[in-house]
Amino acid sequence: MGVVPARTADTAVGASTGRPYVLLSCATSIDGYIDDATEQRLLLSNAEDMDRIDAVRAGCDAILVGAGTIRADDPRLVVRSARLRAARQAAGLPPSPVKVTLTARGLLDPTARFFTVGDADKIVYCATAAVDKTTALLAGLATVVDAGDPLDPARALADLAGRGVGRLMVEGGASVHAQFLTAGLADELHLVVAPFFVGDRRAPRFVGDGAFPWHPGRRARIAEVRQIGDVVLVRYALSERCADGRP
Repeated sequence: MGVVPARTADTAVGASTGRPYVLLSCATSIDGYIDDATEQRLLLSNAEDMDRIDAVRAGCDAILVGAGTIRADDPRLVVRSARLRAARQAAGLPPSPVKVTLTARGLLDPTARFFTVGDADKIVYCATAAVDKTTALLAGLATVVDAGDPLDPARALADLAGRGVGRLMVEGGASVHAQFLTAGLADELHLVVAPFFVGDRRAPRFVGDGAFPWHPGRRARIAEVRQIGDVVLVRYALSERCADGRP
């Protein structure tokens, strides 16, 4: 399966550092939770913000989520808007970005919507020990790539750059966001805050403990603050590559 080449400008950005431009996207409650402890998915965003996310997806070459997010949420990871899909096709791109996931153990369901919905290429970056079984499991559904042992996100990014991906959107979950942030592999963070509390320590939070490059002595720069209905979007510039402040 070949990845459709990225747009010229984004390819140039990716090539300058050997990896794509990495944009992280997450929604949390006021107290920092990305879900609650129930079996039902917690809705943190709203319709207007979902349209914004759809536009951000449409402006990317690939979308990445962790295997845990595929198991828990069964996301489709496609551009929903017919207008945005048409605009991508008019630019010589597929209707939706390439789908990417990371898995240490290869615990993926071949019937998940990640694999069955949409015509975009699917790439699975897998820890070395699980490559063979994952390749057999997903035969004909995805390209499986050895990403080291332990799985190395930087190795996955370098491979994506080699496939022409210039702009990557990372949509979680918490452990994947933490991996990219602690490794200094993020250029921009879109953090949406919903107007309520979860208040349950059993629920997952946006990242956990870790040694992050941004701390009291090195603060992240705020590129934008925007109210979107009843939620607030804060865009953080996490590298010099976000200096232009474009969404």
